[in-house]
Amino acid sequence: MRVEPITWERLTEAVTDRALAAGPPTGAAEAGGSRLRIGIDGAPAAGAGEFATRVEQALRLRGRPGLAVGTGGFLRPASLRYEYGREDPDAYYDDWFDAGALWREVFGPLEEGGTGRVLPDLWDPVTDRATRSPAVRVPGDGVLLLYGPFLLGHGFPFDLTVHLRLSPAALRRRTPRAEQWTLPAFGRYEEEVGPERTADIVVRADDPRHPAWGVPG
Repeated sequence: MRVEPITWERLTEAVTDRALAAGPPTGAAEAGGSRLRIGIDGAPAAGAGEFATRVEQALRLRGRPGLAVGTGGFLRPASLRYEYGREDPDAYYDDWFDAGALWREVFGPLEEGGTGRVLPDLWDPVTDRATRSPAVRVPGDGVLLLYGPFLLGHGFPFDLTVHLRLSPAALRRRTPRAEQWTLPAFGRYEEEVGPERTADIVVRADDPRHPAWGVPG
């Protein structure tokens, strides 16, 4: 894959252009099934949430309402996450994130005939209780931006996927010491899913000041 240097501002515009090309026209009918779903995949250290917010804001400026949702709000209860200990990388990869809840509460409402009402989060990992946040309606020409780690490989119905890649050295350098135990999970993700091969757009973000991007294939 050939990669080219780019600024975050230009990258935001490029991803927004791709999203608008893939989605329904502005002002599309309110019927379900026309909403665009974008996945921003990356380790916490890669800044997927920040980039999702950038794209969400760019879409709004072009008249396309967006909703950024983080997988950090869809963790499973602590009793399930910590069943094998608090620092088990395999559990972090397999058991921390509630993929079933994402299907039910985020993707399901956006299907044809769905309500369009998406839960922005479901579980608070600090209180270990349901957040009880009200659902947010995504209009017919709206865009969902789901961000977080390990998004690829679940079969989620994304229309566009962006993988923010950090090399193993950069990932280790930028991951806080208290979270270093998660690193083997990202190595496993690379081996089993190959996000750099399967994403629509890959951003190499080892140096946060100078990203580079490319399209696999």
